[in-house]
Amino acid sequence: MPRAAAPATGIAGTPSSLLRSTLKAGGVAAAILVLVYLPAEYGVDPTGLGSVLGLTEMGEIKQQLRAEAEADAALAASPVPSVLPREVLGRLDRIEAEVAAIAAAVGAQAPLPGDAAGTDASTAPEAEPAEAAAPAEVAEAPVVSATTEPAPAPEAAEPAWRDSYEVTLAPGEGIEVKLAMEEGQTATFAWSANGGVVNHDTHGDGGGQNVTYEEGRAVPAQEGTLTAAFTGNHGWFWRNRTEAPVTLTLQTGGEYLEMRRP
Repeated sequence: MPRAAAPATGIAGTPSSLLRSTLKAGGVAAAILVLVYLPAEYGVDPTGLGSVLGLTEMGEIKQQLRAEAEADAALAASPVPSVLPREVLGRLDRIEAEVAAIAAAVGAQAPLPGDAAGTDASTAPEAEPAEAAAPAEVAEAPVVSATTEPAPAPEAAEPAWRDSYEVTLAPGEGIEVKLAMEEGQTATFAWSANGGVVNHDTHGDGGGQNVTYEEGRAVPAQEGTLTAAFTGNHGWFWRNRTEAPVTLTLQTGGEYLEMRRP
């Protein structure tokens, strides 16, 4: 006679064991959120572990890509202004006034055809109209002198550069270069896309802190100074949003520990 199968046995869960398991799972999820997800997705690193693992930089790049995509969409949706800037209109008005003044001066000095044909050696007194035209020329002289532009100021001496870096970015490619700086240090910089344009984000991070100094789209070149808001890495992220390769050149000087580049 065959034996009957023995009933399956198990461990019955108690409310306290279920609560402990739930708390453990919640703790693990919170740790993953703080240590991995926030640094990798949003560049938020409250513990500093994300910077060590390279997750914070990944999150910052993702945020920059999102911001660039939103800016591109907003630019595509906005209409292109058809009104010329006020400065250009004022310059056109000044040019028209100068042309009119010059035309009036030339017209006042030009002799009439009838006078040229009828002039004779015996009619010397008729040369007086030429003298009468002289006041008109003197009156117009201030208008012509007003167009004289001031001499350009002497160019300042170029700063001494400590480091230089050049890289070619393919369409859609980005790169980040930073300077290791102490709080309050000031570095000088100059970068150029050498005839092209790039999007850039000047920012800093370190010790769980983040700061954005400036952002720009389709910028051909820039130069100036960068003062560290805190001790950490401060520098630039560039991306080529054009359809052609762009050669980027960076020169730096001033106060910083070292240049950190790929």
